[in-house]
Amino acid sequence: MTIEVLHVPDCPNLIPMLDRLREVTDIPATTREVTTDAEAAARGMTGSPTLLINGVDPFALGTSGECSIACRLYRDENNQIVPAPSADQFRAALTRTTDPDESERL
Repeated sequence: MTIEVLHVPDCPNLIPMLDRLREVTDIPATTREVTTDAEAAARGMTGSPTLLINGVDPFALGTSGECSIACRLYRDENNQIVPAPSADQFRAALTRTTDPDESERL
């Protein structure tokens, strides 16, 4: 499994994203700075930070998926705006990635 976090320079939400990832997995995350809309489109970045698990953004499901270098915020289980998904949301995303049948049960 590969975990990559795409972000713009000086993204204030990068550290919360990386901290949350470290909270739920020992798999190291690679970070990649993205500076142009063209690069964002090529990499599938739908705002900063964007998490990619095996090249797929598990939190882009149900969104327009428009790629950009804009700021990205998430919603937690209580529909509150947060800088990064909750630990439980990360665990669910990792489970869906490692067990594709799990996505049908969630």
